[in-house]
Amino acid sequence: MAVAAEVPPPAAGVATATPAPTGGRNPRRRQLTGYLFVSPWVAFFVGIYAFPLGFAVWMSFYEYFFAAPGADVDRPFVGLDNYRDALTDPQVRQSFGNVIVFLVINVPLTVVVAIGLAVALNAAIPFRAFFRTAYFVPYVTASVATIAVWLWLFSSNGLVNKLLGPAAPDPPFLINSTLAMPTIAVYVAWKQLGLYVLLYLAALQNVPKELYEAAGIDGAGRWGKFRNVTWPGVRPATTLIVVLSVITGSNLFTEPYLLTGGGGPNGASASPVFVLYQRGIEQGDAGFAAAIGVLLVIFVAIVSVLAKYLSEWGTK
Repeated sequence: MAVAAEVPPPAAGVATATPAPTGGRNPRRRQLTGYLFVSPWVAFFVGIYAFPLGFAVWMSFYEYFFAAPGADVDRPFVGLDNYRDALTDPQVRQSFGNVIVFLVINVPLTVVVAIGLAVALNAAIPFRAFFRTAYFVPYVTASVATIAVWLWLFSSNGLVNKLLGPAAPDPPFLINSTLAMPTIAVYVAWKQLGLYVLLYLAALQNVPKELYEAAGIDGAGRWGKFRNVTWPGVRPATTLIVVLSVITGSNLFTEPYLLTGGGGPNGASASPVFVLYQRGIEQGDAGFAAAIGVLLVIFVAIVSVLAKYLSEWGTK
């Protein structure tokens, strides 16, 4: 039987060759490549979001008015005066109240209709591809075009009022101080519905079919399967949709500007962004407008966190 020869250890002071690493790239080089790829997004974020937000926070502490280029304008530091004036301004407070009304109507309506349509479109129904496309068309259509249709539907002599007949509100929907904001909330829910249905459809694809089979064996009906399988399975999508709806609703501008002729009647549909535009762009009081913007950012952050917590409540 052959015996392997024993290899003597290397003598002291004699360098031994270290085997070169095989496979993979230099970690430092890979990090540099990663930084290179993310740098355009970082530059976009800093230029479009971070810098304007920081500049708005800075302006909010000054009596800052827009002036002609090169003009010598005194912009004194006023501390929290702009925030105090914004919080006590009736128009600003009304606009935030309008947004709360909008969110109370729009967010639940969006979630209920979107999940219902997604479940229906996820089933094997005739013309399923056509219906999926049809619900997505309003989302990709220009708001000016869809708003023109809604103005025709809800005007004084519009189709909706003719169908309602004596039950039609007086004054009509879009010039009614009580119904203007709810009508805008329904419009935005309809306009954004295609995106949210798509998100729910994607989430439904990840719910295992075995869970439905097990629920059926346990005697669960359609409602039982939805409550115990579908709803928990799409909860992450629900959280995302709720947060997106809050952000979208809090930044209303085009809808009240075009549907109600500038936040009417008497500011009943004005949003904080619309008031910010009026005070900052039309009247030139940029410091006051910046304070409204910062308050709106804080408002959106608080409401988004609360909405996320409520949508995830009971999962832990």
